[in-house]
Amino acid sequence: MGNPLATEKIGKLMARFCIPAVIGMVVTALYNFVDQIFIGQGVGIFGNAATNVVFPINTVTIALSLLVGVGTATYFNLCSGRGERDKAVRSIGNGMAIVVIIGVIIMAITLIFLRPLLTALGATPEILPYAVDYAWVVALGFPAYMFGFASSHFVRSDGSPSMAMWTNISGAILNLILDPIFIFVFHWGMKGAAFATILGQFLTAAIAIYYFTRKAKMRLKKSYFIPDIRLTLTTMKLGLPASVHNIAIAITQIVINNVIRKYGVFSPYGVEIPLAVVGVTNKILQIYTSIYMGIHQGCLPIYGFNYGAKNYERVMKAYKVGVGIVLVIGIVFTLAFEIFPKQILSVFGTGSDVYYEYAIRFFRIYMGLTIFVGIFHYTSGFFTGIGKTIKGLIPPITKQIITMIPLALILPIFMGLDGITWTGPISDVIVGIMAIIFVKIEFDDMKKKIAEKGL
Repeated sequence: MGNPLATEKIGKLMARFCIPAVIGMVVTALYNFVDQIFIGQGVGIFGNAATNVVFPINTVTIALSLLVGVGTATYFNLCSGRGERDKAVRSIGNGMAIVVIIGVIIMAITLIFLRPLLTALGATPEILPYAVDYAWVVALGFPAYMFGFASSHFVRSDGSPSMAMWTNISGAILNLILDPIFIFVFHWGMKGAAFATILGQFLTAAIAIYYFTRKAKMRLKKSYFIPDIRLTLTTMKLGLPASVHNIAIAITQIVINNVIRKYGVFSPYGVEIPLAVVGVTNKILQIYTSIYMGIHQGCLPIYGFNYGAKNYERVMKAYKVGVGIVLVIGIVFTLAFEIFPKQILSVFGTGSDVYYEYAIRFFRIYMGLTIFVGIFHYTSGFFTGIGKTIKGLIPPITKQIITMIPLALILPIFMGLDGITWTGPISDVIVGIMAIIFVKIEFDDMKKKIAEKGL
């Protein structure tokens, strides 16, 4: 009997891999989302603004986890499709070792340079104490968080998508339970939300360790955990699109926070309200995009194995089925964002009339064309899955570095804070169209290979 990745019906295969992946990614995003809700309800606008300031640091840890996790998983899938099993399994052990080392380094840098780092990220004197309380605790969990996040990709590649989902869910559930206890019962404020977060992350890491020591199909030898620089560079190359996108998001957020700090003082909303609104919006956008990331990450084994085995028809069919799902989800969410903005924003705490005046306008415009975000995320992941790193890299770089950052710097000169609002929809349309063009070119190339194979 052949490998189900090569023989099972695409729809059934995608359901088996993508549904757990989506749940796992959404649950991972819920760490920050849930914290934001309880902080908004228990601490207020300054707390929401503080998490927005810390957000780029979290985004960098996600980016580096994806660099190792997605890159290693993609390499594993491509090698498996070519029948190179030992090489594939060796990469997983190497990936585990590398992601822990990176986590320790990021933790140390964050703790040593905490206050100047948060100031550079956009913290005002009023917001800084809240940001410090949250960030130093969260930093302690970086090694466990990054290991758990990357390991979910390794577990999925091992053919256990449901287990990959549960490793993430367990930690998020613990975070959800502890958040209200630490914030409202113990009155720990920002520190309480942070402690709830890292305890959940340690649980996720522990379950991943249990899986690979007791339940995994692959067998990891001790020698596989000795870092291999050449192998690391090879796998990281494959993880670059997902990683660069998140690094670019972090850079963009830093720029936007500082632009708000500069222009907010001249607006009727001040600095703290726009920072809080952008922070809340980013958490909602993170949940939204995590769905698409889950779909494309669930498809990575399908893309990688079949592309490695030169089953191009199955690769194209998987993309078409997935992008149809992405479009439907995008329409539903976009309608919700436009029709129920106040109800969605109110989940993160109440505010004054001035707060909602700015928040609703910003949210509707900034999220107005996010249907293109789904196409972009899914397509970038598609190119990662088939090993086309450069094509996967161009859209995220274009969105964040080439469009959003220049727009965030230029538009406020003429439009004030409103300039920040329009950076989202303009960049979304550009990268969405770019992604469609790239897929058309890639499909033409695959069809040509299919025709040549048939001769």
